[in-house]
Amino acid sequence: MRTNTVLAVVGACLQAANAAPPVAGYPEMRLVKTSAQDPGQWVTEQEKFDRFTSKNIGFIDITDIKDKDVLAALSTADEQIAVKRAVAYPEGAQHQDQANGFISKANTNGPKSWLKTFSDFNTRHYQSATGTQASKWLFDQVKSIASSNPAITVQQVQHRFNQPSVIARIPGTTSNLVIVGAHLDSTGGNSQARSPGADDNGSGTVTHLEAFRVLVAGGFKPKNTLEFHWYAGEEGGLLGSADIFASYRSSRKTVLAMLNQDMTGYSPSGRVAIYSDNVDQPLTTYVRALAREYTGTEPLTSRCGYGCSDHASARSNGFPSAFANEDLFEKSNPNIHSSRDSYEKVQWDAVLRHTKLAIGFLVEASYL
Repeated sequence: MRTNTVLAVVGACLQAANAAPPVAGYPEMRLVKTSAQDPGQWVTEQEKFDRFTSKNIGFIDITDIKDKDVLAALSTADEQIAVKRAVAYPEGAQHQDQANGFISKANTNGPKSWLKTFSDFNTRHYQSATGTQASKWLFDQVKSIASSNPAITVQQVQHRFNQPSVIARIPGTTSNLVIVGAHLDSTGGNSQARSPGADDNGSGTVTHLEAFRVLVAGGFKPKNTLEFHWYAGEEGGLLGSADIFASYRSSRKTVLAMLNQDMTGYSPSGRVAIYSDNVDQPLTTYVRALAREYTGTEPLTSRCGYGCSDHASARSNGFPSAFANEDLFEKSNPNIHSSRDSYEKVQWDAVLRHTKLAIGFLVEASYL
């Protein structure tokens, strides 16, 4: 997209944001984008689901985004988005013995127990009471795992909505950040509808919780600081991750690499898929090599479209991100965003495969 076209779209976004819709007698309206070219359209929360989510159309809620550079990135063709890389990524794995030692300690016992409780909440919709309760429950599990090491911090990140995000930090000898992220919310159409979200994204949530458990139990001392993010409000248009990465951008944090895992528990192909859009290509090449090394199979390649998941928030704020998913986009779990996305359908071999990737990534990238 040419620069003048980008500026025109950004101008249109700002115009749309400033032209607030009628309020009296109306539900809250939100401004969303469904493509780089879309200047934004005002919709209700219910219309987000009815017009976009239910039709597998990705979108980003830009109502609260005021940074012109971020809006420009969201209005720029994917391959033209500028990202600041603080390091050059290796061609592949360099710390296999250490990573494999930790991977050998991973199992699905904890994930099975955690996911049963997590998916038993009626819904984890970010506007629901049970969605807030589920986030608090997750926060408590993370704190319990971290309690053996007082240097580890665990925090809730508050947003304009009630559901908090959760961040755990294992400090390194540098303040440079290596991040794994997964969204914690679910949706079945509204804040009352049953949505166990076992795969989307309970599976990604417990995948990273198990990786966290293994590294904490093993006393891992990273060079770079490791962060584990569980984002609120992803289903509402990447809301939680947008707030977090906007804060990191404004405070000039250095993010060396961010790996997002959204859905890890349904894989007809039996292989990890590494996605090629909304990501940083050099980092993605590195993650692909790590996936090959630590899952023992050649990863698939796929694309998921605009506003796919929280890695897009990292990238639009200028941070290098990558995305690993359970399978090709065209083989996506047909049960997501409904009451059918239930615990008994989860494929635990897939969850363990993604746990191995998460641990391998965290150990390797901790040395970048």
